[in-house]
Amino acid sequence: MQKARSDSPFSSHIIMPHLDNNARKVLQSRYLRRNHEHDLIETPTEMFYRVAKAVARAEVNYGAEEKARYWEGHFFTALDNLWFLPNSPTLMNAGARGGQLSACFVLPIEDDMSSIFTTLRDTAIIQKSGGGTGFNFSRLRPGGSYIRTTGGKASGPVSFMKIFDAATENIKQGGKRRGANMGVLNVDHPDIFDFVACKRREGVLKNFNLSVGMSDRFMTALEQNEDWALVHPATGKKVDKVSARKLWGAIVQNAWEHGDPGLVFFDTVNRKNPLPHLGTIQATNPCGEMPLLPYESCNLGSINLARMLTKKDAWYEIDWDRLDKVINIAIRFLDNVIDVNNYRLEEIKALTLSNRKIGLGVMGWAELLIKLKIPYNSAPAIELAERLMDFISKKGRQASHALVRERGTFPNWHKSLFYPKLPLRNATCTSIAPTGSISIIAGTSSSIEPIYALAFSRDHVLKDEKLTDIHPLLIDFLEKANLDADITRSILEKGFIAEGEATIPKKTREVFRTALQIPYEYHIKHQLAFQKSTDNAVSKTINLPFESTLQDVSDAFKMAWRLGAKGITVYRNKSKRHQVLNAGVEEKACKVCL
Repeated sequence: MQKARSDSPFSSHIIMPHLDNNARKVLQSRYLRRNHEHDLIETPTEMFYRVAKAVARAEVNYGAEEKARYWEGHFFTALDNLWFLPNSPTLMNAGARGGQLSACFVLPIEDDMSSIFTTLRDTAIIQKSGGGTGFNFSRLRPGGSYIRTTGGKASGPVSFMKIFDAATENIKQGGKRRGANMGVLNVDHPDIFDFVACKRREGVLKNFNLSVGMSDRFMTALEQNEDWALVHPATGKKVDKVSARKLWGAIVQNAWEHGDPGLVFFDTVNRKNPLPHLGTIQATNPCGEMPLLPYESCNLGSINLARMLTKKDAWYEIDWDRLDKVINIAIRFLDNVIDVNNYRLEEIKALTLSNRKIGLGVMGWAELLIKLKIPYNSAPAIELAERLMDFISKKGRQASHALVRERGTFPNWHKSLFYPKLPLRNATCTSIAPTGSISIIAGTSSSIEPIYALAFSRDHVLKDEKLTDIHPLLIDFLEKANLDADITRSILEKGFIAEGEATIPKKTREVFRTALQIPYEYHIKHQLAFQKSTDNAVSKTINLPFESTLQDVSDAFKMAWRLGAKGITVYRNKSKRHQVLNAGVEEKACKVCL
């Protein structure tokens, strides 16, 4: 192991915590550098040093060479201790030739062939360099519309989405991961019924997440059982009217069947838009945590909350001082990424540099709660979520404000809601991303999600290889509990502790509840608790048990809108033939001797 640099504020800590087997597999498969013979030429520590050094080079723009070396040490310490990790493209590409470091992009699509295929070309460029893309297809005329220039009929948005999907299928992001898209269609588009049902057959549009662009007007029409007008996007004329409840039923049915579509509440999004004078936000990145204007990009990073704890005797508590320091380092790191980034499109470069949006989020929330012995589905958990994210948001804004003295405000500050009272370096500072891969590297729970299962497998993460996960805190509990072998075996095979398992204390059962044991109301409450202090949005999956009903999905959607969520995605367990996470592992996979 290596000791922290002497100029680091964390010099008393030891660097390079243990990386588990899954973390090493993911790093070797996607992140660590290889030579032309495909041999590994980089260790995890060397990767963190490469990233820290490359991102710290931005400091030269604002100070002397010594400043770059100083912050290089800070960045390396935070990365190597797994306190903070940036989004995957930064880990993969920082310090590499032509490094594109952003994760999120939104591109415009207008209703003509030139725009559609220019955007398709731009999508290929972005995805090849490691980014994910979001689009709103609502400007495209509906299927069957007359085309004046050719005398033919339009094929509609869904047909063009299939072209984008086919292109993505043949582009592996950055040569290391499959591309990802978000497709949005507004709820008043004439092809909305085709859109919400287009993934009913498994395998169709498999590189797309889908979201209906929802409006407050529609939700009101739904509540009042009114008809809903479908409007031609080119003429603005009503071409049809349908029962709002019938359309809602189609949305709910498809979400219940296979998880798509989700909903994006754009009226809520745009009420919180910090740059309303630059336009209306109409799309998000693939996982929904970044509502962006056309040609905006964003750089994301997440603090590992499981490592923001200190232990006193047998109890854990949050180390607020360490969290404060890591927030300051992370905000500076992400602002630096904007400067050292290699932008593949001039339009993206111009708008990203003008708005300087960043998104600092969290991972390890569920692990933190377990260590604090707080059940996920409890009022104390919701209260702590609000307090914690409020702290991160305020400290993040303070760090962005402090950067103004060195670097100035973001150029479009005078067009923002912050002008003239609050000078900031970044138009947004916080966002809650899903942290799929980086949480595996950090060895913690993903984002703000509950533990999916205490023992589970991940499929399709590393090509055809299955990754097995048994939560370390469960292993610790099993080793100390001296349970009957049959009970231990049952927990591992099922992936959860049965509610009526009398041999395990009720408090322990409550703390170890998994995603499918938690009512959807508490999933949504956690999303909203974090959203309250998040500039951008929250990526959160509302996990539902297989036996959940259509009414459950409808009620969850309505609850999210009513309480002010920016969007919502549900997934009913086993509703797809192939899913990434599956609860339970074979006995031989366990580290505990039975």
